[in-house]
Amino acid sequence: MSKNNLVLVLFLILLMNCKNSPTKIVNGYLYIQQDTLKGKDWKLIWLDNFDQTEIDSLKWTRIPRNNADWGNYMTSNSKCYNISNGILSLKGIVNKDTLSDSRPYLTGGIYTKGKFAFQYGKIEIRAKLESAQGAWPAIWMLSENNKYGKYPRNGEIDIMEHLNYDSIIYQTTHSYYTLELKQKDNPSYYKTTKANTKKFNIYGLEWYPDKLVYTLNGEETYTYPRIENVDKSQWPFNQPFYILIDQQLEGSWVGKVNSEDLPVNMMIDWVKVYQ
Repeated sequence: MSKNNLVLVLFLILLMNCKNSPTKIVNGYLYIQQDTLKGKDWKLIWLDNFDQTEIDSLKWTRIPRNNADWGNYMTSNSKCYNISNGILSLKGIVNKDTLSDSRPYLTGGIYTKGKFAFQYGKIEIRAKLESAQGAWPAIWMLSENNKYGKYPRNGEIDIMEHLNYDSIIYQTTHSYYTLELKQKDNPSYYKTTKANTKKFNIYGLEWYPDKLVYTLNGEETYTYPRIENVDKSQWPFNQPFYILIDQQLEGSWVGKVNSEDLPVNMMIDWVKVYQ
């Protein structure tokens, strides 16, 4: 076979695979799966092993300070970030330079907003959590676009949250339906699961057009289904979401920090997304 014919064959194979693929890539970074997704024949579409010396800026952005309860101490300060031996550490620290930043604490976090988002599929994050009074590490997802309006109209998917020195994790589904309409039992909007956070665990989610299946180390822990005959705000999860991973400190839920417990680290081994 000539070189030109070989190139043509390879191109035709690639074209056929693209046509048969259940995933459509929009704007180069939105990975949208078809609404017909039902099975579990997952294929890896996005990965970060943190095997570089710096955070990959093509995949992640350091989360800036914001006015949300969890974002008071977010910073891009390099003291809150470290990559070593394939592990990303996001830190919560006492701020010793209050002249340049008056906040008493600083925290590190990363997100894929504007760089990667997906609709339906499977995500897993292998992470280890240190404990401290006032520590609130989280792995979660928010909508890339405001399809239904301002928060919480587009929903929030909390794959993992851990508080203080707890021996449990929280896995939660938020929306206008749960937060504003107070519909927290039809269906149940969260579950707690025992977890040894002193070791690495795999926190995950399988996201289908009709349900969110939360997992811990590959085992199903909690399912939030789409249900009929309720307010439409119950299911805003039909749009692309981006990933957030952050070592939060303080807040109305977790309480105040004990500065003697700091620094505290959230250690990320890898992040994998499948469709």
